[in-house]
Order: sequence, then structure tokens, then C-alpha cells
Amino acid sequence: MTPMLPTPASPLKIGTRGSPLALAQAHETRARLAAAFDLPHQAFEIVVIKTTGDRVLDRPLKELGGKGLFTKEIEEAMLDGDIDIAVHSMKDMPVDQPAGLVLECYLPREDVRDAFVSASVARLSDLAEGAVVGTSSLRRRAQLLNFRPDLQVVEFRGNVQTRLKKLGDGVALATFLAMAGLNRLGMAEVAASAIEPEEMLPAVAQGAIGIERRGDDTRAAGLLEAIHDIPTGQRLAAERAFLAALDGSCETPIGGLAELDGGTLRLRGEILRPDGSERLADAATAPIEDGAEMGRALAEGLRARGGAGFFTA
Repeated sequence: MTPMLPTPASPLKIGTRGSPLALAQAHETRARLAAAFDLPHQAFEIVVIKTTGDRVLDRPLKELGGKGLFTKEIEEAMLDGDIDIAVHSMKDMPVDQPAGLVLECYLPREDVRDAFVSASVARLSDLAEGAVVGTSSLRRRAQLLNFRPDLQVVEFRGNVQTRLKKLGDGVALATFLAMAGLNRLGMAEVAASAIEPEEMLPAVAQGAIGIERRGDDTRAAGLLEAIHDIPTGQRLAAERAFLAALDGSCETPIGGLAELDGGTLRLRGEILRPDGSERLADAATAPIEDGAEMGRALAEGLRARGGAGFFTA
């Protein structure tokens, strides 16, 4: 059944953070919806909402409370009816949504790799001993220190532009961004090189955009169904089940990546001690329909190997 369509006089309100990347993702969502229903872009209004994570930039995410910092205010606006849908970077999303909200629409996934960004060094492996690198990601910090314990890792928070400015100011010799974000901003050239997953396994759901709605909003459900990318949803079902069984916050270093091969999913996952002193990794394959169960099983196996206190040591 065709949903009741929005109009310029009564637009669908799309909530988003205000960073250039978040806005690019919201504009992509609007363009896909407009194309799917042959509507003018004016039938969709982009509403910028400032989150706690955007306001507080001088402290690590772990100290502030984790992933919900980038979603709480947006989700509250949706529950209050101020917006109809919300566009999120899936790697920033907690695995559980607040009561009354549903997250089941994903746009086609972009490049999953991390980008190595430096004005003077071409690749991660080329960094000199003791080099200073910047990142706000616990996953990247732990992976870097596991790979190169000699590196000095400093806190590097902020949006893409802020981090590039810090790099230009000499705060660090190199930093790391998501290739997906650079591609969506038309800034792929900023990356000195892309880091293959075999060298640095990406964050769970990296490169994917998710669109959240109220559970009882049948109009939004019908609109979003038209732009949902099924393969991305299948991959994220395995990855997010893996994350949920381990933790699902920004307070633990976890990497995960599911890839499709016909009717089969292959999932790679890893957990690391926050100081990088130990890394445990595993992989599994299963039919697509068993992806979530595979993710949970892979997580339980790694948790058992790590033992109690693995993430706090």
C-alpha cells in the first residue's frame, strides 16, 4: 500500500546532527526518498538537532557516557513529534533503541575501511618509531597500540574538519577517519591511504547509514521501506548481534565486519584490551538467515576466551 505522501506544505521532517557529514547523510536520505516517490526535495525538511556529543569536545566519549551522546536529543525530538525520522551513522548507534522507536532501514553501505590521514606519511606501516597519532576511537587506539606499541596516541575528537585542522596544527603526525565519510563529503583525496580490514578491522556497521522512526508511524514505515537496502541489513544483523552480545557501547574496543557471498555471510570479529596489550580474533560463516545467531555465537566464543575483566584490564 502506498503511504500518504508528504508535500512541500506538509513535509516529512528529517532529524540530523549538524556536522557536514551528518548533513550529507541527511541530504542523501532526502534525495533517495524524493526519487523513490517522484517528489520534490521540498517535500522533505531537514531539521538540525545539536547533541551532547557535538557540544562537548574536550573530553573522551568514554567519560561522557558512550554512543548515546550522539542520538539522545534526536530520539527525544522524534518521540515528542518534532521530527518524523532520524538519520544516523550506524557505527555511532547503540544496539538497543528507546521504547517506541524502530531502526530497520539502511541505505546502501559505503566503503567500510578506515582512512590513514597524514600530510607526510603514506601508510600506517610507514610511521616512524614513537610517532604521535590522534584518534578518539577506543577501537582504533587499541588496534594501533597492539600493532605498534611504540606509537604515542593522543585524543582527537571533533568532526572531520576539526580533526583535519588539528592535524594541520601539528597536534599529531597522523589521524584516522572513515573512508565512507570522506567519500560522502567528496573528500576521498584527504586519505593518504585506505587501511584494509586485514590490518585494521573496522567498527561494527562502519560505512552504513541507518534511519530511525517511531514504531507506530505507518506512513514513515512505508516511505522507508522503499529505500531500504536489504544486503546492508543482512550484514548489519550479524554485526550488531555480535556487538550486542559483547557490549554495544563506546567503552570497549571491538571490531567486526560481515561480508556477503551469495547466500552466505562471513563474519570477522575481534576484541582488544583497551591498552592494546592483547587482541583476540575469530571468524565464522553461516547462511544469511542465521546471521544474527552467528554473531552472538562468535561473540560468546571471544568472551569466553577473554575471561572476566578483559575489557577493564
